[in-house]
Amino acid sequence: QVQLVESGGGSVQAGGSLRLSCSASERTFTMYSMGWFRQVPGNEREFVSRITWRGGKTYYADSVKGRFTISRDNAKNTVYLQMNGLKPEDTAVYYCKVEDVVDYWGKGTLVTVSS
Repeated sequence: QVQLVESGGGSVQAGGSLRLSCSASERTFTMYSMGWFRQVPGNEREFVSRITWRGGKTYYADSVKGRFTISRDNAKNTVYLQMNGLKPEDTAVYYCKVEDVVDYWGKGTLVTVSS
């Protein structure tokens, strides 16, 4: 079973930056992509961004386009989310997700953006 370890959350002021990391314990042959979702208490978990392992194609939610950048390090089985121009509405718990034959989720890391 793939284990995911997230890091990089924290508290920043609006306009600031953070970089999230998610490392997978292994990379399976069937692993399709890694990405990020976020969730505010009381709301549904929403898609933020993902990147495919083969080809490195990236996808973003409209709300983060132009501010967030996802990248990957294949050798380290790690995906990064560089978040710039953070807004208070970006405040949420950010979860790493691996798309495979089954999906794997990290435990989440809290991002708090103050105005």
